[in-house]
Amino acid sequence: MTLEDNVFNDLPLLLAVPHAAKLLGISRAAAYRLVASGELPVRRLGGRIYVVTAGLRDVVA
Repeated sequence: MTLEDNVFNDLPLLLAVPHAAKLLGISRAAAYRLVASGELPVRRLGGRIYVVTAGLRDVVA
């Protein structure tokens, strides 16, 4: 098990974009640009955008 696995184990299945940005160490605006370009895996629920935690793990790896 790697350090990244430990960090992701305690997270919910979906993350708000600003929270994902904080985990990645990037600005909120940069995270929304990655969402718009399709580089971050997202799900849209009720008009809100959430980053899929399992997909975020793959992006970081």
